[in-house]
Amino acid sequence: MIRDKYKLVLASSSERRLIILKRIGYIPDIIDVPNIKEDIYKNETPKAYVKRIAKEKAESVSQRHKNSFIIAADTVIFSGSKICGKVSHKDDAFKILKKLSGKKHRVYGGICVLSPNKNISLKSIVTQVSFRVINDQEIQDYLDTEEWIGKAGCYAIQGIASKFVKRINGNYDNVVGLSVIDADKMLKGIKV
Repeated sequence: MIRDKYKLVLASSSERRLIILKRIGYIPDIIDVPNIKEDIYKNETPKAYVKRIAKEKAESVSQRHKNSFIIAADTVIFSGSKICGKVSHKDDAFKILKKLSGKKHRVYGGICVLSPNKNISLKSIVTQVSFRVINDQEIQDYLDTEEWIGKAGCYAIQGIASKFVKRINGNYDNVVGLSVIDADKMLKGIKV
């Protein structure tokens, strides 16, 4: 990227994504929260979903920031045959964590980088996470911390919920919210 000529815009409200980008040397000039519907289409795969949502976030924000690089991302949990995104009710969060207890699930991350000339780099990443068995009281105690709010799958692997994780197979940063290795490669590789 030609940093003196173009701005970098992070299309996200996620503090985690900002921290991850800064950690690898990318400090966004602007943070702009996309305003899109994140509905899941009937029969949509988690891979297609995260790529579509990341792209829609980037395109939405790009209309307000001409001559900029835009980076956007999305994360969902896939357990059984169901996509689990963010929920706003504690009862729904309880049900999701109960479903994840003692089982494996997959975390799908989608990243989109949009260049000033509207070139698109789009990628999905999958990480498998295994939870230990979590009893109802542990779930309730976790929900009382409110750490789950705004998180895909109702947990933050980098926080208190790390004690539920038995095993991880794949990219840890993807579970947090943005795969650094992929974001870096995409930002360096996209043509203006």
